[in-house]
Amino acid sequence: MHGGDRLAEVLQAHGIEFLFTLCGGHISPILVGCKRLGIRVVDVRHEVDAVFAADAAARLTGKPGVAAVTAGPGVTNTITALKNAQMAQSPLVLLGGATATMLKGRGSLQDIDQMSLVRSCVKGAASVRRVRDLVPTLERALQLATSGVPGPVFLELPVDLLYDRELVRSWYGAKSKPEGKRQSLADRALTWYLQGHVQRLYSGADRVRPSKPSPMEPPLPSQSDVHLAEAALRKAERPVVLIGSQTLLEVPELRRIRGAVESLGMPVYLSGMARGLLGAAHPLQMRHKRGAALKEADLVLLAGVPMDFRLDYGRHISKKATLISVNRSARDARKNRRPTLSVDGDPGRFLVRLATEVGPPQTAWTAWREKLRHRDEQRDAEIRRQAEEPTAEGVNPLQLCMRIEEALAEDSVLVADGGDFVATASYILRPRGPLSWLDPGVFGTLGVGGGFALGAKLCRPQSEVWILYGDGSCAYSLAEFDTFVRHKVPVIAVVGNDACWMQIAREQVDVLGDDVGVTLRQTDYHVVAEGYGGRGFLIQKPDEIPEVLQKAKEAAREGHPVLINAHLGRTDFRKGSISM
Repeated sequence: MHGGDRLAEVLQAHGIEFLFTLCGGHISPILVGCKRLGIRVVDVRHEVDAVFAADAAARLTGKPGVAAVTAGPGVTNTITALKNAQMAQSPLVLLGGATATMLKGRGSLQDIDQMSLVRSCVKGAASVRRVRDLVPTLERALQLATSGVPGPVFLELPVDLLYDRELVRSWYGAKSKPEGKRQSLADRALTWYLQGHVQRLYSGADRVRPSKPSPMEPPLPSQSDVHLAEAALRKAERPVVLIGSQTLLEVPELRRIRGAVESLGMPVYLSGMARGLLGAAHPLQMRHKRGAALKEADLVLLAGVPMDFRLDYGRHISKKATLISVNRSARDARKNRRPTLSVDGDPGRFLVRLATEVGPPQTAWTAWREKLRHRDEQRDAEIRRQAEEPTAEGVNPLQLCMRIEEALAEDSVLVADGGDFVATASYILRPRGPLSWLDPGVFGTLGVGGGFALGAKLCRPQSEVWILYGDGSCAYSLAEFDTFVRHKVPVIAVVGNDACWMQIAREQVDVLGDDVGVTLRQTDYHVVAEGYGGRGFLIQKPDEIPEVLQKAKEAAREGHPVLINAHLGRTDFRKGSISM
């Protein structure tokens, strides 16, 4: 048994189904060990997408996602995805290869100070130094990734801990014996030292076996905080609850959380991974004019939502309102503004407990809900009118999104990867159920599309998985169409192609009068997808949309990954909407 087998045993014991990777000599035993135990090894075309895929798998299953990459550039290529996972609070473990223990710092292939580079991007990092520590260190990493505020954990694994003992012994023996020469006293001393080093590396390794995983309890809110929130809620006349991604970390609890939200009866705004919690058209869910509702509300409950730039650093909320902030992170609960009541604990469990205390849904808020609902309906009608307006060329992006909304299956999962086009789509597309919307989160990372869609489709093989790409973001992960084809992952990608970085161009051209750096070509992305073995379609006119969407869905059902290249016309729909 080699070190890769030992790591695979731990992953198997924790119910890990997928290992995302890009191969490298430093990590080959991990890949082989996982395959041997039935863990599906999914190799990608860029290491960053291995981590994005692990991130998506973690979000959809509640288990840590796991990726393995080789040393040096393999690890450095993952930095953006690690930071994205840290800020999105996604539990994952990255296994990184490293040079042999005796060669550290001596100029061996791809040997760099990986730990210093990674530490600021992860919740925890450890470098393993003995074979017997592989199992317990990985077990601790999996536990750390999911406990408290979840996040990514990095494990550095020297190559001489992963291969078979006798092979490693032969490596060190070869280095200590000059060919064709009789060993000098110094040579014999070196041989003795190196063989002793191997002995120390493997000492006690066979006595360590994986232990049974312990169930993880989330940080629970105190009952006294629940009572205080209940008392405040009973006095409220215009309450609003904002629910963020952190509320959905416990995947098995989603039905109870949804039931609690319905029971409470407050108007609800959903963000991030929480989109879809209440289905496509729930009467409690509001989708537009959130800022106005927060200004008018006399009680605002933030469930896993920090007061960052998305809430104008807390200024969107009236200073007269009772503000209840529930978060696994005490720092995030109090960020930028001191709430009336700060609750440290899991926001999903808090909502369930609060609903139990409050009892039957409140009827005093009917007029308030209807006011917000009427405002929502007016905005939807306005968007429908704007969607019918012709553009000088190409298709109106609002109309395209309307047609996609009509085409979505009830089990669809939407992956958002882009700026202007994706933000436009977020006004129109309605996720069909819990955990059916994946976006990068607060880091605003472009390039998540290929990896997120890969992880999502593997976790939900029966679902339609759609990638919403801007033409800028598309190029980051377009090569993963090769991965989709090789691993038989039939996703549907739609590229909103306006031949520029539109979200930046809107402000830059107006304010600075120059389009430097923001223009692109109207590239044939659908042809590129076909070159990788997928199916490609082109939309240039509005009347082509329904037929192309139907053909794309049929091709995906037949097992083909699909890319739709939609040429967009220009609109002013999101003019002035950029925020930092």
